[in-house]
Formats: sequence, structure tokens, C-alpha cells
Amino acid sequence: MSTDTPGIDPLLALRAPQDPACDVFLTGTVFLDIIFTGLDSAPVRGTESWARGMGSSPGGVANMATALARLGLHTSLAAAFGDDHYGEYCWDALEQGEGIDLSMSRTVPGWHSPVTVSMAYEGERTMVSHGHEAPAPSAVPGQAGAGPTETAPNPAFPQCPPRARAAIASLAPGRSEPWVATAARHGALVFADVGWDETGRWDLDALPDLAHCEAFLPNAEEAMRYTRTDCPRAAAHALAERVPLAVVTLGAEGAYAVDGRTGAAAQVPAIEVEALDPTGAGDVFVAGFVTGTLADWPLADRLAFAGLTAALSVQEFGGSLSAPGWAEIAAWWQRIRTCESQDPTALERYAFLEELLPTAARAWPLRRAVPTIGFRQ
Repeated sequence: MSTDTPGIDPLLALRAPQDPACDVFLTGTVFLDIIFTGLDSAPVRGTESWARGMGSSPGGVANMATALARLGLHTSLAAAFGDDHYGEYCWDALEQGEGIDLSMSRTVPGWHSPVTVSMAYEGERTMVSHGHEAPAPSAVPGQAGAGPTETAPNPAFPQCPPRARAAIASLAPGRSEPWVATAARHGALVFADVGWDETGRWDLDALPDLAHCEAFLPNAEEAMRYTRTDCPRAAAHALAERVPLAVVTLGAEGAYAVDGRTGAAAQVPAIEVEALDPTGAGDVFVAGFVTGTLADWPLADRLAFAGLTAALSVQEFGGSLSAPGWAEIAAWWQRIRTCESQDPTALERYAFLEELLPTAARAWPLRRAVPTIGFRQ
């Protein structure tokens, strides 16, 4: 259940009656994540390891959807859910717990939910996953032109996504998702990340949906490989020739972004924190950047906010479990300003938060409840 601070809408001043009801649309695979914490070391072959803590939550694309919703964006998710208890749990956690619109999602009879077991230790994690691709749904009975063997479009890969301010896509070499072009044509700003290119070609022309993107957010290694450069900043400038906004994450050095329309560039250093579990940090960074972009903040403020939300997330275990909301951000801001060792100049970077955050915040550190499947309220 979200512990967010009610009433904070980062887009409030920009909303108009004719705007789409959906702020952000995304699609993908939802996993049930089971997270073991408190391990002193990696499991050793032939032995049994005991974890001091355990949590469960929706994972996969649910990490991104949860991060967006907790930042106050009206989020719509298209995904397939199993009709097992895992699927019911994930659906309820996202719809009831986080307020995510699942009207474009579906439950698949007889299909079991994908599962990931994550073991966090020494600031890293090891994961084991299992799942099968969801079958295409049968045609809706009585639908014009739908015969007994015909199928309707898979809601997890919609041809006609809802009108939205933004959409988030995950690019892969040689793959094009028709819904991305449709979303862009209907006015959505498309933000895209990318995974490791297993083909080894690292060819931007093999990412056809990049042409529809407002922003491209690879990490430094991916950016340099795709642009054949040896510097992440040079890579960002090269990517800005292909997309309006190029954002390259630099790990401990923060992030660097280039606005291809104006040529403006910005870099914001990372916030130093004790990282317990990096799961979902990239998703949270993208969610923070999308929020700042839709709110029309300056480029440097967007980077700072994205980096802050990602830094807060790695201090907790789990993916969607650790995504911060405004309550966590407000608590951090209240605490950091009272630290005697804090450099006042560094605080100025986050002064733009002052107008957004409540004057009173709960004490730091905040801890989200770690849910376990099966409890009844």
C-alpha cells in the first residue's frame, strides 16, 4: 500500500479540461518479485542460506508504473496477469494499492504469473526468474468479423494505446512496436530506455521506434557503444542528433543530458547514499525524469529530481517496494537541511522542491511496509 503524501500533483498548474485523463502509458510484463534480504554473502552451492528478511511485490514493468504513480502521475498499464493467486495479488497491489489504471490489462485463464526471486547482498543482487509468454487472447464473442479461431490484439502490446501526455517504451534491436508510433502520433511524448544488445551490432538504425521518441535514456556503456564514442558526454551529444532529448546515466557520477533542439546541456552529480539494493533504480530514474519533463522543469532540475528519486530507492530493498513517493522526498528534504555537515551550495540544487513539498514531513528514515502474500486485513 502506498504511503504517499495525498494531494501532491506535480502537474496541477498545467492541467486543463481538454487534457487526456492519462498522464503516462506503459506496457510490459509484470512479475511477482520475491525478495530475500539480510544475506551475509552469496548462496553457496550445496548449503542452505537463511535470510533475515523477505518481501514480495509486483515487479518487472510494475516497478516503473509504481514509481510513476507514487510521484502523482495518472498511470495506465497494459499487461497480462495470471489467474493464479500471484496474479490476483499483483493486480490488487497495483490497482488498489497504487491507484494504477489497469483497464487495458487482462487476466489470462490458466496462465501462471512470471516470478522472480531476488537475493540482495553486499550492495548487489542475484535474480532467478521463471515464466512463459502470455498467449494471445481469444476474440471477443460477437465482435464483428471475429471467427472462432481469430484473435484480438494483445492488450499487453496494444495497437491503440489511450491518449496520454507521455508513454514509456523499452527498445530492442530489430523490434518495432506499432503502438509507439500511434502514441506519438496522438501527441504523447515517448521516453525510451534500451537493454544490452546481445547481437553485438549496436546499431541505432536497428531501433526503428527511436524515430518516434522525445527522449532516449541509455546508460553510459550503452550510449558509447551505440555512438562509437569513448566518452559518455560525447555520446549524449551524438544521440541528441537523433532524438530531441538525450539523457545518459553515469552511475556514481550522476547523469548528463543534451537538448537536441537548443543544444543546451546539463550534468547533475549523483547523491552519495548507502546502496542496499539497486533493483528498480533505473526505472525510478526514468519516472523522475518523466515527471520533471511533463511539469516543464528546467533540464538540470529534471536530472536532479530523477537522480534524487533513484538515490532514495536504492536505500530500500526491492523494486516497486522501494520506489519513493512525495512523503519520502519531503522527509529527505527536511532532514538534509538540518544536517550541520551539509554544504549549503549543494542544497541550492534542490531548492526547486520547496514549492512542491509540504511544510511538515514525517521523520526520517521512512520505512515502507514489506508485504507478504497471504495476510488478510
